[in-house]
Amino acid sequence: MIKVFVSLIAILVTVTSVIGQNTSGNISVTKRMRVIVDNDFSGDTDGLFQLTHLLLSHSVETRGIIGSHLSVKDFIDPSERQAENAAKKAKEVLTLLNLQDSIPVVAGSNVAMPNDATPVKSEAVNFIIKEALRTDTELPLYIICGAGLTEVASALLINPSIANKFTLIWIGGPEYPGIALPPPNAPKIEYNLNIDMAAARVIFNKSSVALWQVPRDAYRQAIISHSQLMLNIQLKGEIGNYLYQQLVQLMKKMGSVGETYILGDSPLVLLTALQTYFEPDPASSNYQQKPAPIINQQGQYEENPNGRPIRVYFKLDVALMFSDFFGKLELFKQQHPAK
Repeated sequence: MIKVFVSLIAILVTVTSVIGQNTSGNISVTKRMRVIVDNDFSGDTDGLFQLTHLLLSHSVETRGIIGSHLSVKDFIDPSERQAENAAKKAKEVLTLLNLQDSIPVVAGSNVAMPNDATPVKSEAVNFIIKEALRTDTELPLYIICGAGLTEVASALLINPSIANKFTLIWIGGPEYPGIALPPPNAPKIEYNLNIDMAAARVIFNKSSVALWQVPRDAYRQAIISHSQLMLNIQLKGEIGNYLYQQLVQLMKKMGSVGETYILGDSPLVLLTALQTYFEPDPASSNYQQKPAPIINQQGQYEENPNGRPIRVYFKLDVALMFSDFFGKLELFKQQHPAK
């Protein structure tokens, strides 16, 4: 009996040791995909939460980060340097995660496309094209966008041959009839779509790129309570407090916000880093495959039976998404104690 007890202790110690090693991200977790992040980090702070979560995910090789623009004179950042401000915010996150100078950060265009035939030109657009054309890696490429689609659409117009070389995941667009209804008092044009409707028309109406869409009814499911924000994020070291304080500043601008907040960009991590081990896919989130609709001049869908098939997510595994984020913040805090 004593020998059995000793053996069990030895097994427990071994298992505990292995788990501890695996949490470092250097033993069992390997890079499974390349990702370019494109987001309006100077706007809604949900992009900063998403970026932090992604950078703590060791299965993802983050190839670059693009700071993108908001709508003209957006109330959060009404400046004419929204893209540069977004890039600056992204660099703040990288510094807090000890990743400064390890991942390129570039600013995209500060303005939307003038129409759906004229691309903008920027270092960010060139970066997308260059990464998409790589032949020295077999890792699949995902471009994940939590705001407008200016840079991706421009890259596709400049070099259409890249359309079959990546999957685009976009947080944006209104509800689809038959799946969900708009929320009460919803604006006529969904927020991210309104940032650059011409770019969205390129993606939906003209391109053949593989598209996974997370429309408004789905991204609004990424709802978190203030108590969770305080306990599971604010108290998790410098980076956790930084994220929380960024949100506090935004809430002061917005006035009364109730007891919850929507971290609507976080599904970008759920659908990439948290794919299944076997037959990689976001298996715990549900989508419908639909013909890509036409986006008209009013920012609404028009049925297009001949549209290429796209994924439209309608149910997200937010429990997995948030529990993973909380766990990674805690592990980072333990591995990088405050000085």
